[in-house]
Amino acid sequence: MSEAPSRVPQPSGSQAPLGTPQPTSHAGVQRSAIPTITEILRDRTGEEMELNDRHLNPQVGRIVRTLGFDRTWVSGEGAHLVDSTGQRYLDLFGGYGVFAVGRNHPQVIEAVQEVMEARTGNLPQLGVTLLSGVLAEQLLIRAPKSVGAMVPANTGTEAVEAAIKISRAATNRSCVLFAEHAFHGLTLGSLSVNGNEEFRSGFGPLLPGCRSVPFGDLEALRSELERGDVAALILEPIQGKGVNLPPDGYLQTAQRLCRQAGAMFICDEVQTGLGRTGRFLALERWGLEPDLICLSKALSGGLVPIGAVLVSRAAFDSVFDGMERAVRHGSTFGGNDLAAAAALATLRIIESDGLVQRADELGALLLELTRPLVDRFEVVADVRGAGLMWAIELGPPRSWARRSVWRALEHAQPGIFSQLVTVPLFHEHHIFCQVAGHRMNVIKALPALVVEEEEIRRFAFALEQVVGQAERVPSAFARFGLRTGRRMLRASVQRGRPARASQGARAQPSGSRLAQR
Repeated sequence: MSEAPSRVPQPSGSQAPLGTPQPTSHAGVQRSAIPTITEILRDRTGEEMELNDRHLNPQVGRIVRTLGFDRTWVSGEGAHLVDSTGQRYLDLFGGYGVFAVGRNHPQVIEAVQEVMEARTGNLPQLGVTLLSGVLAEQLLIRAPKSVGAMVPANTGTEAVEAAIKISRAATNRSCVLFAEHAFHGLTLGSLSVNGNEEFRSGFGPLLPGCRSVPFGDLEALRSELERGDVAALILEPIQGKGVNLPPDGYLQTAQRLCRQAGAMFICDEVQTGLGRTGRFLALERWGLEPDLICLSKALSGGLVPIGAVLVSRAAFDSVFDGMERAVRHGSTFGGNDLAAAAALATLRIIESDGLVQRADELGALLLELTRPLVDRFEVVADVRGAGLMWAIELGPPRSWARRSVWRALEHAQPGIFSQLVTVPLFHEHHIFCQVAGHRMNVIKALPALVVEEEEIRRFAFALEQVVGQAERVPSAFARFGLRTGRRMLRASVQRGRPARASQGARAQPSGSRLAQR
């Protein structure tokens, strides 16, 4: 038998007792008491890029610095972001559509504070709560009669995952059809129905039984449905990647074909929903009655992450068909009171402020102001949109000399031409926007639905100026390259690294990972 270890004498002085965790360092940072949020905002504002490069995603930092978008954002209000110098920027990113009611809306903040002050019995798990039930009630009142229940979620991709699971369980089939160029999220199930290879590549094998069809191709869809193994077709009414509108009659016929084949029809309204397209749900434009509807983004009020799936009563009851199967799908934080409060406040603001009609009217104005650019400039191939979901597509100029330069640039870095528009908009006009997809010369705008008409007009005027400059391709790219090179040099000096002289056109990002979702 081994002897018990002898007791080690405790050191004198103020040292902690043996076994007490000692401060450690990581990346040169000493562990200490975590300061309050007020102290962090006061003492560490300006460290954002350094912290990102050290602990988060330095490749995003490279993109932001290269484009000159590396601002210290200190506040947001309505349709605007404000940097550390006090400069206001019209935000057309809109957090990928999150800020429909604007940034930091006082009524959403008040609703969340009310819940915290009430100290509700949040997330009992084996129990039910009031606010989640009221939210489900209010969403279903505003949705098509084809849906009759809500499954809570935390994000858009989680809502899509739930829709995939429910459709498979309800039909006892495995295949899920999705459209080419679709975006439904980046978790594994949602990625399996994502139509963009730049997101899918390297993460396989993905969920089996997911097959793509061209967006708008009814014959391809009919052929897939005839195989008899399709659980569901999932579609965005308007595709976020590129703002691709459906051909006339496509969505209605797709829904009918799904019903005939016994497949579920899923509408992903994560980005298009809650007034974005000038309808409460974009599906209203085509009179659709899906079996499942995915919601998120704007439902959060820009404050508390939330998602939801509205489900037909028949599908819901076939999946949750007994007490033993009551919790076969769920989420720890799904249906929490803070998210429900933010969502209910968002619905109230959308209706009290008439934001659906406002989006419809301002969207029509934006198209009226920008569609003439197609005839005015060789490089503008199309302007399209619905409500305040808008895009401009750029294409090669007709003249031989400019077309040759265009092709050379696009060969070096597909999608680079769009940066000749987005970068000057940011630096010269304080308008923040980006491309709508990977290697794509489509620029997208998702302003807050509370955006002022004056700002819509300012954007259209600035766009006309910048596109006119960009059309003079050689000189425009020379200006862009010179400014970008200076920014890269400045960033390298700030980080203590020498700039690489070989970085030119090929170093410019096409916005692939910052593209609108």
